Amino acid sequence: MTSQTIKLPLARYRLWFQAQTPVTLPRFAGSTWRGTLGHALKKAVCVTRQPHCRSCMLLHACAHAYIFETPPPPGAGKMRKYTAAPHPFVLSPPDGPHQLSPGDEYPLDLTLVGQGNRHLPYVIHALSLGARNGIGKTRGALELTRVDQAVTVDAMDLQTIFIPGQPVQTLPALTPSIPATPKQPITLTLHTPLRLKRDGHTVQPDEFHFADLFSNLLRRVSMLSYFHTDTPLDTDFAQLTQAARAWQADHARLQWQSWQRYSSRQKAHVNMDGLTGQLTLPHEGIEPFWPYLWLGQFIHAGAGTVMGQGRYQMASLR
Repeated sequence: MTSQTIKLPLARYRLWFQAQTPVTLPRFAGSTWRGTLGHALKKAVCVTRQPHCRSCMLLHACAHAYIFETPPPPGAGKMRKYTAAPHPFVLSPPDGPHQLSPGDEYPLDLTLVGQGNRHLPYVIHALSLGARNGIGKTRGALELTRVDQAVTVDAMDLQTIFIPGQPVQTLPALTPSIPATPKQPITLTLHTPLRLKRDGHTVQPDEFHFADLFSNLLRRVSMLSYFHTDTPLDTDFAQLTQAARAWQADHARLQWQSWQRYSSRQKAHVNMDGLTGQLTLPHEGIEPFWPYLWLGQFIHAGAGTVMGQGRYQMASLR
């Protein structure tokens, strides 16, 4: 089985904010930023003022609906029974918690997938508006000062593309370059909780198998490429899944990270617990999985990816 060529154009951005008042943000602030984006984006672009997007005549023509609701387009061959496709964005705030004083800088990383990059100005405007109006428990105000974009997806070599008061000057979205298959074991470090399910059950540290992670990544790459690019993934899904079930990490040093977020839509706290820690992946037999594992560093895995969950990095063991 050879490595699969995957075309998944991405663009990575870093939004820089400056605290105007004291700001308190939690350790996993992605949920806070996701809520800020959703409310501000709808306020900025909604022209019908309907309470629910699903019944709106502009459902398939609205930036808010595409970014935040992401309905499958009419005639979609996949996910016909689902009300939403995977969203084309990932928010990745810095590890917290954060106590910001007036004048402190705060970076927020954003990844947009494929056609989602067409709506970057809307996303920038919404995050700027929402942060200015107050964020976090203290409703502290942040002012957007500039937006940078990574010149290449693989490294955060940044170029400024927006300063308030000027037009946005974006660089093209690019598919990350997949490096050569490693010749030594790989350490995969989970920085934010990875929440995976197997047969409807949330996978615990002592139950983890490599196939739990890989099956999720394979599905995620497939869905993102199908709904947000012009080049759907074409591969042997059954063969890859079967191979992943027969392959395993050398060592899994995982623990369970508990946390909850409050859902204003559900009016309740929602569990976002998941796995953190490290996996050691052998280089023997990794070739068919390697492109997906590499891409997963930019698009994350598991539940809650849009709010920064399931973020991991890989490094060679020397």
